[in-house]
Amino acid sequence: MPKTKIPAVIATFILCMAFWVLITWNFSSQELLAGAVVSLAAALFSARFMIHGKAFWLLNPAKLFGLIYYVLIVFPVELVKANVDMAKRCFGGCKNINPGIVKVPVDLQSEYGQAMLANSITLTPGTITMEVTEEDDQTYYYVHWIDVSAPSGKEAGDAIKGALEKGVRRVFE
Repeated sequence: MPKTKIPAVIATFILCMAFWVLITWNFSSQELLAGAVVSLAAALFSARFMIHGKAFWLLNPAKLFGLIYYVLIVFPVELVKANVDMAKRCFGGCKNINPGIVKVPVDLQSEYGQAMLANSITLTPGTITMEVTEEDDQTYYYVHWIDVSAPSGKEAGDAIKGALEKGVRRVFE
């Protein structure tokens, strides 16, 4: 294995081991050894797919706290807002829907950030990110939206992305 790949394997191992500990929450020596073996195997196999740049970027406190803030505050708030909106539509007899596909501009450069934003949009009720394209050095998402209330991409993007894009930017850029 080339030396440039060793930091990627170490970073992936740490991530896998952290998830192992969080999922099992068992700190016996046997459990930790099993977690280390499984994490090392997963890291050796997947590090080249997971780490494309700086291996330890998440050790930057600003990035780490940005991720924690996004996962614990930003995304749950947007998720609750989308759920409340969908509940109103469903209990209101589904009269207030205007489904359609909207082309939304995205101002994120990182592929990981773009993937995180696309998945976050898809996880919120009423929206599905269907495709990610790049045209003239601008990234666009094609999003199926339950209420196309704003016809332009910028206005629709602000309504669909909400605070998600800004939160993802704190982590990945």
